Amino acid sequence: MLPSPQTEHEANSAKSTPNAAAVREQLKRLLAHPLFTNSKRYPVLLAYTVEETLLGHANELKERTIGVEAFGREPSYDVNLDPVVRITAAEVRKRLIQYYYNADHAAEPVIELPVGSYVPMFRDPVILKVGLLPEAVNSENSEIASPDSVDSEIVTVKNSYPRTLFAACLLIALLAGFGAGRIRLPKRPTNMERFWEPIVATSSRVTYCLGQPADTADRNRTTPNGVPLYGSLHVSDVITLARSIVPLFPKNGAFRVVSDSDIGFTQLREGPFVLIGAFDNVWTMRITQDLPFGFEVDSQVRKVVDRKSVQKRFWTLEWQVPYTKLAKDYAIVARIHDNVTGQPVIILAGILGEGTEAAGEVVSDPAYLDAMLQKAPRNWDQLNLEAVIEANVIEGHPGPPTIVDVKTW
Repeated sequence: MLPSPQTEHEANSAKSTPNAAAVREQLKRLLAHPLFTNSKRYPVLLAYTVEETLLGHANELKERTIGVEAFGREPSYDVNLDPVVRITAAEVRKRLIQYYYNADHAAEPVIELPVGSYVPMFRDPVILKVGLLPEAVNSENSEIASPDSVDSEIVTVKNSYPRTLFAACLLIALLAGFGAGRIRLPKRPTNMERFWEPIVATSSRVTYCLGQPADTADRNRTTPNGVPLYGSLHVSDVITLARSIVPLFPKNGAFRVVSDSDIGFTQLREGPFVLIGAFDNVWTMRITQDLPFGFEVDSQVRKVVDRKSVQKRFWTLEWQVPYTKLAKDYAIVARIHDNVTGQPVIILAGILGEGTEAAGEVVSDPAYLDAMLQKAPRNWDQLNLEAVIEANVIEGHPGPPTIVDVKTW
């Protein structure tokens, strides 16, 4: 009796599923990859869901259960106010796709997290199996090999050689077509697209957080160096905002613009964010306080510091320097995954507004961005990255930015 279509499908699925040991070995590879090592939450969710599935508890993998068991939330926590599981799962899905998109991993067992589910799926890689060579056929009267003697998926018949020859010729013709430009390879993403990918690829709303001057009562105020303020925002921050929103437009991304005093930690956890401004932006100061490059104030002198150098380096402007004589400003450009909020973050911040403008120019102009990334390793897009930017200030406006130093980790 022939098996029903459903039974046959189940048999094929079972055959293509790796065993638990192979899945656990693959999980170790994934957790050791930079796509996951740079985060605290992504490895936790992936490891928890995979192990629970292997233990036969897949039906228990619900949002609240994962929040409680994997992320230490209270059993009564509100999943709508704290969507940590949903946001983390979405990022894990994207990183799994990214991982397996690399041809180096084509022969590895596949772990995937289907959309709309927290139960991972496991399958063996799709590997092209090649039939026996013509020399393996003993005679013109050779019969099909017995399933008991060879892999049942490899079937060799006498007339397979002409078909193999035809397939080889077709493959050569297709390769020739590539050379002639008849077949177009997928377009390689630009550095600009790769830099902004963590921000624009998300399904969550992007938050742009700008600094806010301490004195918001005086509507006719200026910065300490004489730059006028419009409303409660620096002109330089608004210019930088306009430049940094441009990469979102082709993706039709949703975003919001807030000041640092109008947003809390819970809101920053909802999705990726861009921080603009340094000393007037409390979130920039908090998130950069443990980074290799950061901002500090020493005896009224504001500076960019290199915390990782043997002899602590710094780049500084004295706040009292007259605005018209200001020669240089320094800024930080950062592209990191923040472990506290669990979100990707881009920071564009200068000691003064001119430095912030220069940082915004670096991440919106392909030529300046390419110059910065030349100082970074080839896999910079899988790492945290920080750069120090220098800009001459001419009549209150920043000149072309120069890359001073770049660090990745």
